[in-house]
Amino acid sequence: MIRGRRHHRYTYAEYVGLERDSPTKHEFFDGEIYAMAGGSEEHSALAVEVIVALRNGLGDQPCRVHSSDLRVYVEAVGLATFPDGSVICGPLVQHGPSPDATALNPTLLLEVTSDSSEEYDTGGKLECYLTIPSLRDYVIVSHRERRITVHQRAGDGSWTTRVAIDGGQVRVESLRVDLVVDVIYRASSIR
Repeated sequence: MIRGRRHHRYTYAEYVGLERDSPTKHEFFDGEIYAMAGGSEEHSALAVEVIVALRNGLGDQPCRVHSSDLRVYVEAVGLATFPDGSVICGPLVQHGPSPDATALNPTLLLEVTSDSSEEYDTGGKLECYLTIPSLRDYVIVSHRERRITVHQRAGDGSWTTRVAIDGGQVRVESLRVDLVVDVIYRASSIR
């Protein structure tokens, strides 16, 4: 009889302890810890372009734009992750068990896809993110083509999806900011 390997199931406290001492970022989900792959130069540049567009478009709104250094905890599913960018409007609501800044209340989350993350970013992670009560917009920037997808929560709680491609723009309703595809991809090799 062949027995399956027993996997150690980590507690959130163990994850936080390991993360604090690690030079790389990790995601925590369902007792498992996953190393997050380092992004390419193209990936980083696209994330910065969106972050800059969001920051410039916010004006005097009481919101702060964050890079991938801010951890987000999705309470409904127990996911701790580092999105490529996030926006928090109003004060940051801190996840109590986390010793470092870990947000519970993002208004917007940003992910730039990669070969290794595209399916997750547009599938499983999308499903997790949509359970965040404060979330109004989830922005996905494609690494394959000039395409920005925005999943937006309506006032009745339902979600709609808007897509902009080369030559177009998409509105981030919650922040009243337009993301112009040609501006986001202006220095990109993606055609």
